[in-house]
Amino acid sequence: MAFDGVVTRAVVQELKRWEGARIAKIHQPHYSDIVMQLRMQGETGKLLLSANPTYPRLHLTTEDFTNPMEAPMFCMLLRKHCEGGLIESIEQVGMERIVHMDIRARDELGDTTRRRIVMEIMGKHSNIILLDPATGVILDSALHVTLAISQYRQVLPGKTYVAPPGQDKKNPLLVSQQEFISLFNWNGGRFDKQLVDTFTGMSPLLAKEIVHRSGLPTREALWQAFSQVMQDIARHDYVPHLAVAKDKTYFHVVSLTHLQDAAITSFPTVSQCLQGYFEGKAQRDTVKQKVHDLIRFVTNERNKNVKKIEKLEQTLVDAQEAEQYRLYGELITANMHLLKRGDTVLETVNWYDEDGGVVRIPLDPLKTPSENLQAYYKRYNKAKNSLGIVAEQIAQAEEEIVYLDGLLFQLEHATVQDTEEIREELAEQGYIRNRQKRQAKKKKDHRPELDTYTSSEGVEILVGKNNKQNEYLTNKLASSGDTWLHTKDIPGSHVVIRGRDFSEQTLKEAALLAAYYSKAQNGSQVPVDYTLVKHVKKPSGAKPGFVIYEQQRTLYVTPDENSVRRLKSNFRDTNSKTT
Repeated sequence: MAFDGVVTRAVVQELKRWEGARIAKIHQPHYSDIVMQLRMQGETGKLLLSANPTYPRLHLTTEDFTNPMEAPMFCMLLRKHCEGGLIESIEQVGMERIVHMDIRARDELGDTTRRRIVMEIMGKHSNIILLDPATGVILDSALHVTLAISQYRQVLPGKTYVAPPGQDKKNPLLVSQQEFISLFNWNGGRFDKQLVDTFTGMSPLLAKEIVHRSGLPTREALWQAFSQVMQDIARHDYVPHLAVAKDKTYFHVVSLTHLQDAAITSFPTVSQCLQGYFEGKAQRDTVKQKVHDLIRFVTNERNKNVKKIEKLEQTLVDAQEAEQYRLYGELITANMHLLKRGDTVLETVNWYDEDGGVVRIPLDPLKTPSENLQAYYKRYNKAKNSLGIVAEQIAQAEEEIVYLDGLLFQLEHATVQDTEEIREELAEQGYIRNRQKRQAKKKKDHRPELDTYTSSEGVEILVGKNNKQNEYLTNKLASSGDTWLHTKDIPGSHVVIRGRDFSEQTLKEAALLAAYYSKAQNGSQVPVDYTLVKHVKKPSGAKPGFVIYEQQRTLYVTPDENSVRRLKSNFRDTNSKTT
């Protein structure tokens, strides 16, 4: 990975200015991520430590994170031992991707304690570990490593901390020219691979850059290129930047000249560069995983209802034969005196047919004539009764499919918070079991976060992104005189224009939002109904997000992503002016 020992060194050097800062608050938005609010001499900062298996990293950030309703146990432990403490030192272990953050705090009795947070950036084996530096005993970690996972070391509370196994590589900042030359197999080729295998903190990306700078990689040329890069690193002379080449983005603190025709974006700090690269990536991966699980579940539920309708429709076809069973029963009654046990068929004139045709009625030879009669009347009553029940069940299944289709659409555009709200809704509706019963004790005043936009006239427009948000927006937040919009007969978001002082332009822009956040997002001339909120009602017992409305009018719009961005930009501009 590009987050090598050199990048780690650059990050640590940047973070050293925060030595002496106080840890004001600690959050754990994800099981692998820790966010620390830092304060120092009137300055505040936010430090991210991430053991994400795909995007492990350590840097300052300005990202906004969604925290869980209840802090995880590891977060609570970090708060107990580190919150309010001072960062005494931040050090890198050699040129490894391991960082030690020593913290001085006070315990419940007011005594001074020291704790160490170890950040290990090692791909899928990354971890955040809290330990007592005096004894080396692990207090806890973001990820537990048991004996079943690793026989070399276990990362568990109460265990003694053991550093990751060494790779027996040389520190590139301490090697001499003679030693450098002696370490290479000059007839072995693949000098970039040899650099990676020989020196700590060396990523394949940096190794390729050094080989590229050497031109023809003779002993002298390769040493000169290597030495020049290491001198810059030793002086902390970094060039944080992103390089986009062939639709792939790279980052580093050493200029990547070997990426031909790459689009370069430079940053004033390493943290800004790393945030520019990582921002949203880990969150999208988390959302993708959570959404994937929910989409699979909802899709299975939808398929069950589709199959249920198919079976019910077949039952309906069978039920259409009810009149025939009644006819058989009446004809058997009329010919009872002619029948006996053992008969397999009754041939008789159909007196109910104007043409007087002959009917052949199958009989069970093991039953008496009376029992055959009762069997046909029983089938008649069952078929007649099922007609009404089956029609009702088909209507319920179709309603269920519409509801699940709406959820599938909402999941396509869900954020982490949206996903949790949809999961919560499924639990409330009895589709899935609530994984944490304690969530039932959450605060009743929890308010879903709505998307907010501002029209070109400065009017506020609110958009719900899932059923919980839609219900909160329409049934609780919106005033009776506000204007409500929704795509006509198409799953989508509830949209509300606040107040009454707006023109057709604002109405059209709100309709664009309603069409964009609907299943017809890629369509044209999408019908959008609008009416006052007081004309919108939720029927008793209806599914979440379902409403009926009246006195509506309809306008047709074509969704446009640029218009949506502009409306969002209007909101940010307005909000920044007011604050």
